[in-house]
Amino acid sequence: MKIYSIYKINGLLLFFILMSTSFVAQTFCIDKKSDQIIGNQEGYRYELWNQNSQGKACITIEKGAAFSGYWNDVENYLARRGLSYNQTKNHQEIGVFKTNFNCEYNPAKGRKGNSYLSVYGWTIDPLIEYYIVEDWRNWIPSKSKDAILKGTFNANGSIYDVYEKTRIDKPSINGTATFKQYFSIRKETRNKGFIDITKHFNTWESLGMRLGKLHEVSFVVEGYKSNGSFKFKELEILVSKTVSSQEK
Repeated sequence: MKIYSIYKINGLLLFFILMSTSFVAQTFCIDKKSDQIIGNQEGYRYELWNQNSQGKACITIEKGAAFSGYWNDVENYLARRGLSYNQTKNHQEIGVFKTNFNCEYNPAKGRKGNSYLSVYGWTIDPLIEYYIVEDWRNWIPSKSKDAILKGTFNANGSIYDVYEKTRIDKPSINGTATFKQYFSIRKETRNKGFIDITKHFNTWESLGMRLGKLHEVSFVVEGYKSNGSFKFKELEILVSKTVSSQEK
């Protein structure tokens, strides 16, 4: 976008053309050709996954790390955005992770399906899928018969229950595979606040739940056989070499 400005100095008219750029949000939806969309914008990786390309699944990439989206009549929907890594370093080698978030999280009311609002990611060697579940609807992994309670701990103003599950021959970042899932599930659900992500990583490892080399640290909204929408009004996913004691 061009902005034209005229100044008068010592009787001379000076004419300037100032170039100004503005961010334009982009929306992506799954079509029948593929069940996955991956990209990177403003330094943050984003991914949309809609199992079997069923129903309607969209994501909108906003300024900074923020994003929004919606899903209708899906099998399984994951929309996520965050920091991407090349699977060569573990979290201790990279730094201390934290996030501030504020999300308008609106899974459809009723008993149909379920949904999570979580910090999310993967590691390799070992292959691990992990969640820090802040809010959810209808069902959580702790209700699964194969979920193993590993412990509880205090963080960010609430108690979290820590669970481990094993997935056998399921979709992963390495194709169909068998892998473990780690969950921290917040007892007092919320859709905004501060999360010390590294505290969860360290707690899991103290409970014998080993993490591997990082693939990503993201925020995810997931919907299973359900409908809903969300919009992050604020999202920061930060990494530093020092621990911050200040929480928002």
